[in-house]
Amino acid sequence: MKKLMFVDDEESIRLLYQEEFEEKGFAVVVASNGMEALELFDRENPDLVIIDIKMPGMDGIELLKRLREKSRNVPAVLCTAYGEYKHNLETWASDAYIVKSSNLEGLFQKVNELLSQKKPE
Repeated sequence: MKKLMFVDDEESIRLLYQEEFEEKGFAVVVASNGMEALELFDRENPDLVIIDIKMPGMDGIELLKRLREKSRNVPAVLCTAYGEYKHNLETWASDAYIVKSSNLEGLFQKVNELLSQKKPE
């Protein structure tokens, strides 16, 4: 079973992602901020990480940089309600950029695509 980590400061979003992806057969861990995500990343060894950009404290772009220092092989998706970040060069370190939507089908497809391409450690 593939393990996903969702990082979002909004509890309702974390719960939605967790419920929807667990129904699709994934193991899911959630983090409410960047520091918690860094700790969980080391302990849980997720197969893919989905990160919100706008979070208090450490934003998603900084978290992405730190996760890339730990492992370049774990795919990372930036998922945000703000489309303007797509043109920020710092977001290009992610494997995908998704604008949040109530329809999670695009996110499901991208997750499955990235996991099928994942390089072995």
